[in-house]
Amino acid sequence: MANLSSFDLNLLRVLDALLEEHSTVRAAARLGLSQPAVSAALGRLRGALGDELFFRMGQGMAPTHYALSLQRPLREIIEQIEGLIEAPNDFDPATSTAGFRLSGSDFFAELLMPRLAERLQKLAPSMLVHLVDLVPDNYVDTLERYEVDLALIPKTDLPDWVQSQTLFHSGFLVVARKGHPRLDRAGLNAGDIVPIDLFCDLGHVLFSPEGNRKAMGDAALAHVGRERKVVMTMPVFSGVYRAVAGSDLVALLPTALAHQVAPTAGLEVYRAPIPVPTAEIVMVWHRCNAASRAHIWLREQISTLLAPFDEAN
Repeated sequence: MANLSSFDLNLLRVLDALLEEHSTVRAAARLGLSQPAVSAALGRLRGALGDELFFRMGQGMAPTHYALSLQRPLREIIEQIEGLIEAPNDFDPATSTAGFRLSGSDFFAELLMPRLAERLQKLAPSMLVHLVDLVPDNYVDTLERYEVDLALIPKTDLPDWVQSQTLFHSGFLVVARKGHPRLDRAGLNAGDIVPIDLFCDLGHVLFSPEGNRKAMGDAALAHVGRERKVVMTMPVFSGVYRAVAGSDLVALLPTALAHQVAPTAGLEVYRAPIPVPTAEIVMVWHRCNAASRAHIWLREQISTLLAPFDEAN
């Protein structure tokens, strides 16, 4: 067992690089050291920690179970130290070349990314932001493996290594194609409440990346002993409103998205016959990024841009 008083903490940077690269050559290049120096450091690590740590496998090196168990906590510690010693002026959005991966539904492609692009062009023109598909069952895993820096999701239970911030609360509105025959026969105008009998009798398209046939609107209907007819699910919101625009189906969309897409998609917006609970949308990130100034800056931009969509009050 290593004794902290005699352990060279610089060896931890070597171990971190080896866990990332699985090669003494690539780890040396990453650290700006020679390959023999990294090999020597690995020998010292093996002696200090009492484990082989890596063994030769094919053209590379494979970590032992013990080495793998160190990877995440070691990376967290190193990033926390980097954040701790980072000088206040080290981050300047105007010159930053930082890259970030955001995970979220195409709601954010429609309502966040154009606004974020405009802001970044003015304030951080060299920063790179990717929006990747939201995989609801795996977003925590992608955060844990550092494949995603921020996830934008409905509020849910989170492990203690994930931090979160509420972005906005969203209600839902009914959308249908313009000239929908049954809504027209009912004498409804845009903004009217769709009668509950008609609402339940019409075919519905449901947004569900997992293919579920029930959502918040169904729970609200169940409280009054009613049920709607879901005939199609879509993994993206754009699929939902395009299916509605090309048929006599209807759907519930988040309020901001419904108003955004209705004019160009040929849709009319109505109110649901029963109160649908608002969804609380949160931004989540791995706590190892909590002190990163670039990360904090981007979180602030996203929070500011999405605040106008809040329907909490």
